[in-house]
Amino acid sequence: MDLFHHSGAVPLAETLRPQKLEQVYGQDHLLSAHSALRVMIQQNKLQSFLLWGPPGVGKTTLARLIAQESGLHYRQISAVFSGVADLRKIFDEAKQAQKNQIGTLLFVDEIHRFNRSQQDSLLPFVEDGTLILVGATTENPGFEVNAALLSRLSVFVLERLDDAALENIICRAETHMQKKLSLTDEARQKLRQMADGDARFLLNSVEMLFSSLSDDDATAIDAQQLQHLLQKRLPLYDKAEDSHYNLISALHKSLRGSDCDAALYWMARMLDGGEDPLYLLRRLTRFAYEDIGMADPQAALQAINAWETYKRLGSPEGDIAIGHLVIYLATAPKSNAAYKAHKQALRAAKQHGSLTPPKHILSPANKLMVDMGYGKDYQYDHDAEDGFSGQNYFPDDMPRESYYQPVARGFERDMQKRLDYFNQLRGKRNEG
Repeated sequence: MDLFHHSGAVPLAETLRPQKLEQVYGQDHLLSAHSALRVMIQQNKLQSFLLWGPPGVGKTTLARLIAQESGLHYRQISAVFSGVADLRKIFDEAKQAQKNQIGTLLFVDEIHRFNRSQQDSLLPFVEDGTLILVGATTENPGFEVNAALLSRLSVFVLERLDDAALENIICRAETHMQKKLSLTDEARQKLRQMADGDARFLLNSVEMLFSSLSDDDATAIDAQQLQHLLQKRLPLYDKAEDSHYNLISALHKSLRGSDCDAALYWMARMLDGGEDPLYLLRRLTRFAYEDIGMADPQAALQAINAWETYKRLGSPEGDIAIGHLVIYLATAPKSNAAYKAHKQALRAAKQHGSLTPPKHILSPANKLMVDMGYGKDYQYDHDAEDGFSGQNYFPDDMPRESYYQPVARGFERDMQKRLDYFNQLRGKRNEG
């Protein structure tokens, strides 16, 4: 029989999903004999809780096994694809099951994706014991879960899988496949490092290797060959891995290149792949300041407005605000002059050290400071002709430098006119 025959139907990660709590690796702090979670399970006194941890550490598996060991009807939904209507159906089913003396465990994957109203809808059913809620999140629940709901839940933190746990998973896969991976010791270590504590990624990689390496290969592949092989077979999108950074780079550069359609495509790819919309909004806001800047000061306001809109609406309604923002940023005039000015000013600050401001712009707080010349000859700009004194504001021992160089696009054309006007006045004042 073809040892890899099963992969056409069921991925190896699913085939090797633990069937009992003793097979869960790397979470001994939660599953040891006297841990709070294990005691709840053993005493059949489950209360609703959150599982917080990185991807691929067993949150879904743990929820399934707890329901199994506790004799509870198991229902699973994803907050990405489910809404209030789906929740109502589950609530009705749980009420009916409760009448038949059957408890329900509802597992909500990525519960942080639910908006406020969706999270609030869970409250009464958690409080009256209609169901046991188990939420899974990769985000800090203190920020992403409503305080009202969070106060009714225990929080259990799952840790990224350590090297020993990952090795155990590889060995289990080899036992299942009835053959060893043809890897050098260094390559085997590299494989565990690439997994970065994620069992799902590890098993997907192992599955790729079993399908790629021939039984006739006499030489074990080394770490460099392993990295090359797996890089060619990475998933199209995984928000925790390299493709995540590839796609955000593609989006950023499409925006910078004013290609609205390409930018919308990469945005859609990321959202469809499960990217956190708030991450996208953070990056888009940065883009507004870094690549548009003063060429269109409204871009930053549009970014903050889209961010606030999404926080109020959540997905999917709030996703359109992200699309609007992408269109605005892509079609806005571009300038990184403010960004470059900021960088140059930082370099100058490091280069010139702790130079003291000129005394005429220092405020004298006491007579001693007056005697030392603080504030002497300071010219109040509002009293000066044209509202501009033209005084020097750089340190006395530092020559005047120019950092901000506006481009001839968008609002920065007006900014250049203003700077030219001030420079002209400054020249006249200095001549006088």
